Amino acid sequence: MLKIGVHTHDSQVVVAPMAGVTDLPFRNLCRSFGSHWLVSEMLSSDRRLWSSQKSSYRNRFDGEAGLRWVQIAGADPDMMADAARDIASRGAHIVDINMGCPAKKVCRKAAGSALLRDESLVARILSRVVAAVRVPVTLKIRLGWSYDEVNAVRVAKIAENEGIAALTVHGRTRDCRFLGEVNYHLIGEVKSQVSIPVIANGDIDSIDKARDVISLTGADALMVGRAALGQPWLPAEIDAGLKSGIPATCLLFEEKLTVMQEHIRLLVEFYGETAGHRIARKHVGWFLQEHYVDSRLLRQQFNALENSTYQVEFIASARSLQLKVA
Repeated sequence: MLKIGVHTHDSQVVVAPMAGVTDLPFRNLCRSFGSHWLVSEMLSSDRRLWSSQKSSYRNRFDGEAGLRWVQIAGADPDMMADAARDIASRGAHIVDINMGCPAKKVCRKAAGSALLRDESLVARILSRVVAAVRVPVTLKIRLGWSYDEVNAVRVAKIAENEGIAALTVHGRTRDCRFLGEVNYHLIGEVKSQVSIPVIANGDIDSIDKARDVISLTGADALMVGRAALGQPWLPAEIDAGLKSGIPATCLLFEEKLTVMQEHIRLLVEFYGETAGHRIARKHVGWFLQEHYVDSRLLRQQFNALENSTYQVEFIASARSLQLKVA
């Protein structure tokens, strides 16, 4: 059972915010399989940028079915507070603050995980945002800037003191990016030092791994990120396995192909034909890479297709191609 402010649910799996991935079509697909907790793509706190095409799509959560958990990023406390106030007024149920993104373009602006190097600024941002809205505010961090600057426990205590409702900890430093082993021991140390819910993040890709991470960290919930690329059903499968204690009923391969076709249609409906079928290339590419022997050639063939109709037909024909051994 995870409780974030007034929101409570027996789901222990959160779909991670991933730029260019967890848009509204992807969230809706995950939700259709039973996912409850889903965090939107990172949205800049600079509202002057919200009129750009990219931000306008990321900013579309009004009327979204289910819980609306919207992530913002930035380094200016007042700007962050204004952005939080705006999205809360338009129906966001939870506001998430990004202090974990390792991307250079984000860190160059002293945002994302770069903020972990300035704990006083962390406190000011959290204080302003929490005071600005009446909805719960959550925070996502890494262990620190590097293993020479691990400060996740201190930041977690700051977060608790400033009224943060839940904390997600990715078990790597910014310096690690997504390489190397995840340090679940340090996530467990954070959990032991605060009373707010802690969500463990990093390389959770199966039900067995999820059970192990909960055992190692004592976390209240888990966040599934890159493992869900091309597999929008996976977070719900992991969650079902955690609830039942037995392996979840997984989709048949034929059903997965149908989901990929539906994903293409949803993307085109959301973005329009030109952008939608181009964005579909990466999602289907991840799926092909996960399931097919000659995925490189298949991805090249798929990426050469000129519209979504051909893409849907390609997926239908992929039923007869050679699969990887499970």
